This record gives sequence, C-alpha cells and structure tokens, in this order.
Amino acid sequence: MPQIHHLPLADIDATALLRDRLTLDAAALGTLQASILRDGLRQPIEVFAQPDTRPGTQPFALISGLRRLTAYQRLHAQNPAENPAKHHGRFATIPAFIRAPQDTAEALALMVAENEIRAPIAPWEKGALLQHCLDARHFETLDAATETLFPDLTRQGHSRLRGFALVFAELEGALTDPERLSARRMARLAVALRAGLGELLHLTLADHRGAGPETQWRALEPVITEALLLPDAPPPETPPNTPRKPGRPRRALHLRSGITLRREWTRNGWIIRINARHSEHPEIVDDILDVVERWFQGE
Repeated sequence: MPQIHHLPLADIDATALLRDRLTLDAAALGTLQASILRDGLRQPIEVFAQPDTRPGTQPFALISGLRRLTAYQRLHAQNPAENPAKHHGRFATIPAFIRAPQDTAEALALMVAENEIRAPIAPWEKGALLQHCLDARHFETLDAATETLFPDLTRQGHSRLRGFALVFAELEGALTDPERLSARRMARLAVALRAGLGELLHLTLADHRGAGPETQWRALEPVITEALLLPDAPPPETPPNTPRKPGRPRRALHLRSGITLRREWTRNGWIIRINARHSEHPEIVDDILDVVERWFQGE
C-alpha cells in the first residue's frame, strides 16, 4: 500500500499539468464538500514532485484529484487556521499519494485514467486535452496522444477521440456550452468537418452566435445531414460517372457586396440560404429568382 502523505495545500500546484476537466460542477462540488465534512476524504489525491525547485515554486504538482483539492481549498477558506503560516487547521493539509511518473506524458495518462474511473470527462473536454497536449508538444502526433492517454480504447474509440480533437480545434469559441455536447453529437460534427463542411458550420454558427445549445444544434443539423448522407459522393439524383468541375462542390459564395449564399442538402433536396440584410438589399431574392428563371427558361 503506498504511503499517504499529508501535504500543505499551498505546496500543491494544480496548474502544472494540462487538465482534462475544463469546468467543475458547482452542485457536485458542494456535495463533495459536505461529504468531506461528514466523513472525511475517502480517497487521497495524487501528486508528483516538481523538478523545478527554485524559490517560489510549489514543490508538488497535482496529477489527479482537482475536485477534491478544490473542495479542501474552499473548506480551508471557510475554516482558516489561527496561524496560517504553520499550516494548522483541519483542512490546511490534504492526504496525498506521491507518484513518480517518468515524464509529463505518463503523468497525464495517470490523470486521465483516474478521472475516467471516477467521473468520465465530457467529449469536448477530451478533445480539448488532446489538442492542448499537441500544442504543448507533449506528444508528436494525435495518434500518440490518444493511444497514450486512453490506452484501453479500441481502434474505433481512438478514431472517435481524434474526431473530438478536430471538433475542438475547429469550433472552439463558436459553440455555446460545448461541454454539454454528447459523444454522438461530437462524432457527427467531426464527420461534417472531415467532409469539408467546416466553412458551412462556421457560417451557420455565425448566424446563431450566443444562442442556446439546442438552437445552435437545430441550425447545424442540415449541414451535418449533408455530411452524413453525402460524405464523399454527389447527391443521389446525380447520374453515375458524372464528371465534376474543378473546385466543386461549392459550399458557399461570398460576394463583394457582403452577401453570402450557402447551400444545404436536406432529405427533400437542396436549399440555398441567402445571408443579406433586407434593408440593404431589398430585392435580392427577386433578383436571384430572375437570374435562375432566365438561366433555365431563357428570356
């Protein structure tokens, strides 16, 4: 059984590693605090000794137990010691296991494994962690990151995780409450991005910036539907072996006037959405219909 150490809260750096949990649920944190007050801490946190021992550096870095550490910090703030400099008080120290990972990658893997057991993190958070690990050069490739941090998954599971990272990288800042996205919805967004529909996703979200998650999802569904129905093929009504012109299919048209037209495939056929202010272009729809009529029916 590993030895349990009681470490001062001030000695633990919770930000030394990239975290796989982006948010802490306030209600769950309150429940945890009440449980600790009533029964004590059931499971110690995990830390490792920091290699940097310069003055001012906290000697330990947190591996797992961010919620437990946060709960202790809040309880300590509510029950301060008479002499904080001596780390007195019931919540001034926290039980901890001191691990010795070989490198940052192994420490990250320990963190993910612990959280997957206790409270699985959201698909968006998994994508964020993978992308942040790449940005920080903890892993050379996305494949290496997924296989190291989530070693027990199947090949299909690793592919899904790479999709989560793609969604985070492409849509960060564009979605409302992305942590609420289910694994299924994240996977569908990844399909749309891999099908080359990223521009349409961004154009759609720009029209619904700040809207609620369900409103945004309803707006995105036509784009996602096109990706699911036609990921790499022309529409079903297109005759076989029909050659495509270079640069096709065109997903959107941006005019110098500021008008944007974009196409969407639905189960009932194609629709073209026109993004233009009526006050600036009051005749835009009639003008387009006139052009289409002349094109298909002649003068």
